[in-house]
Amino acid sequence: MVTDLPTSLGSSSTRREALSRRIRFLVAATITYNVIEAIVAITAGTIASSTALIGFGLDSVIEVSSAAAVAWQFSASDHTVREAREQRTLRIIAVSFFALAVYVTFDAVRALSGTGEAERSVPGIVIAALSLAIMPFLSAAQRTAGRELGSASAVADSKQTLLCTYLSAVLLVGLVLNATLGWSWADPIAALAIAGIAVKEGRDAWQGKGCCVPTTAATPSPPTKADDGCGDCPPGCGCCG
Repeated sequence: MVTDLPTSLGSSSTRREALSRRIRFLVAATITYNVIEAIVAITAGTIASSTALIGFGLDSVIEVSSAAAVAWQFSASDHTVREAREQRTLRIIAVSFFALAVYVTFDAVRALSGTGEAERSVPGIVIAALSLAIMPFLSAAQRTAGRELGSASAVADSKQTLLCTYLSAVLLVGLVLNATLGWSWADPIAALAIAGIAVKEGRDAWQGKGCCVPTTAATPSPPTKADDGCGDCPPGCGCCG
């Protein structure tokens, strides 16, 4: 007698391939937008001597490298090959986060010590506001597909994209305060907040947190820790990390 297959991923190779195609599309869209974002932010940041804006642009470059790593992983047609590339992709994403944090922290401390003062930047405000509107949708779509597929790297990359949303909000506040009230110190403070978020996300990516892997059992595996970010694992998934 044929019984109904579980709805969790792993029971359907067709569903896996559909999700993989969706992730490839979202990664391509993310790369395209971030290339444009990086050019605008780094150029505007250099003109305005804005540490936060340059850091934001560099984060866009890192997002491109992160998305490219995921694209490389999902370029394999065989599911087992993609799984074998998972850990290496996570390491690339984590190191990218840490590199961003080091650079931004150094430049922010330099700015706070009086070595340069950020000027107003209208293009910076525009790109920050635009990213704040676009990035949440790209991140949510990739995170949903990644969790259903059980891919820690896709989820980590979606967090990289979500980080861009946080950075956009922090950057926007800093740039507006500098432009309206002349608070130039708000720029490096915003940059330090960016660095702090990058360290946290880098650590999570290195540890593989926030991902769900399909279980072979019909009964879902409970989260290992309530504070591991795994409390929202879908049915049929076990938490990793």
